[in-house]
Amino acid sequence: MPVPPLPRLGLGCAPLGNLYRAMPDATAAAVTAAALDLGCGYLDTAPHYGLGLSEERLGRALAGRPRSSYVLSTKVGRRLRPLAAGERTDGQGFVDTPARAREWDFTADGIRATLEGSLERLGTDRADIVYLHDVEDHLPEVYATGFPALAALRDEGLVGAIGFGMNDSGVLARLVADLDVDVVLCAGRWTLLERTAYDDLLPVCAERSTAVVVGGVYNSGLLADPRPGAPYNYAAAPPELVRRALDIAAVCAEFDVPLRAAALRFPFGHPSVVSAVVGAASPEEVRDNAALFTYEIPGGLWSALVERGLLDEDIPLPA
Repeated sequence: MPVPPLPRLGLGCAPLGNLYRAMPDATAAAVTAAALDLGCGYLDTAPHYGLGLSEERLGRALAGRPRSSYVLSTKVGRRLRPLAAGERTDGQGFVDTPARAREWDFTADGIRATLEGSLERLGTDRADIVYLHDVEDHLPEVYATGFPALAALRDEGLVGAIGFGMNDSGVLARLVADLDVDVVLCAGRWTLLERTAYDDLLPVCAERSTAVVVGGVYNSGLLADPRPGAPYNYAAAPPELVRRALDIAAVCAEFDVPLRAAALRFPFGHPSVVSAVVGAASPEEVRDNAALFTYEIPGGLWSALVERGLLDEDIPLPA
């Protein structure tokens, strides 16, 4: 099914699920409202984010808004269930979460039930995009039942476009080559610091006319605030990557361009990229991201990065 038109800048809703720190309900509502008011009306969430908390908060924030005024994606693969008596759950980076547990479930009934739970929490009768989430360690189940079940929901009209969301661009490339995938969400592998997806995923997406949404444009934070010890792939960045990020930042400064503005714009050099989703912990961060996305970047910046060996010569550069 064709991917719905997506705003170039969307909102990643993991922070609404209390990623790393608790967010007041009012802040979650204000973040969502700011994104919609600024035209960032592609909202990406998942049951995994805060064990359903992100979806619940998003549903409350969207209540009363016209369904046509935003594009909504969520994910399947992890099914939520109530905690048993005395059971505890691993937040996996999310804090102050509801009393639920995650279970991998790629059965047809499990995929349907997971989506139905998401739609109930979101207060809607359909999702525009549904991704199978972080499935790189579950490929036999994905091929056997998970993707066929999701495709059946697409055929029924319960979901629009379908695909996969994960960090592993190589696995994404294999799935796009093998299956009828409308769209993928690739986090962290097509950035100012990483070309991995350019070598494996993006060629097959171009060949198969599969749309690409990028996440992780700041590589977990290294491209937002490059310094020793900065996070990269959710761990401390290797020194050589810190040096490269600092060198890129220095070139950006020569052109009076914030590093984050360049990081946000860079992935759109490839024609398969249709949107970037960026998280925000406050409405001010939403407004800051929107301003950075519209920052005027001279073409000479990209050329300078190539000339100084900070971008490879074969990399497609943004217009």
